[in-house]
Amino acid sequence: MSEHVAHAVQYGSRTHSFSLQRSARRTLAIEVHPDQRIHVVAPLNTSLELIRERVARRGAWIMGQHRYFAQFLPISTAREYVSGETHRYLGRSYVLKVRQGHERGVKLRGGELLVTAPQRPDPDTVKRLLTAWYHAHAQRVFAERLAAALPLFKRYRIAQAPLQIKRMAKRWGSCTAKGHILLNPELIKAPARCIDYVLIHELCHRVHPNHDKAFYTLQTRLMPDWERWKYRLEKLT
Repeated sequence: MSEHVAHAVQYGSRTHSFSLQRSARRTLAIEVHPDQRIHVVAPLNTSLELIRERVARRGAWIMGQHRYFAQFLPISTAREYVSGETHRYLGRSYVLKVRQGHERGVKLRGGELLVTAPQRPDPDTVKRLLTAWYHAHAQRVFAERLAAALPLFKRYRIAQAPLQIKRMAKRWGSCTAKGHILLNPELIKAPARCIDYVLIHELCHRVHPNHDKAFYTLQTRLMPDWERWKYRLEKLT
């Protein structure tokens, strides 16, 4: 049975609002989701007063989870899609050049990202062409990096992980309950090792669903320098 009325507790100067679901379980669970939602699952006979007390006691942990998920928010810069702008691909910066040409498409040429069309492309056309180009490269690169990461999980009998590219407002990546790996197409702008970090992070969730000690122990064993690439990803603009 779910209670549809939102509840809230005070932690310092912060108010934590949470949704409550009751079930025939013996222990109380507090979940923080990537979109910052707090969801509590409690035994049927647990009083609301006790539930609120438990949530308040976990206030520091909840704030830590909020900070953690906020680090995965892609930082986007307003674009005009005109010549002279800087755009990233696999961690490198390229100068956008918009030209009229015989072919309609996008090419990397030295330090330039060249967009051409039979009629000189306007910003909307440039945006569409670049979006398609990034998506196509993301499909190829993400599949290659996933294939390279999967052998690390052989002992856990994870031989495959269906991959899907999905634009997410607040995540670089995600692992579904069915074990599917979702990656934000914006990740193609990050260095390859940042992509590896997100993939390994999400694959570790196939072994340990929660961000507990066992999860971080496994992630560190498989990618000892993961904090370096996590930091690079946080600074991506």
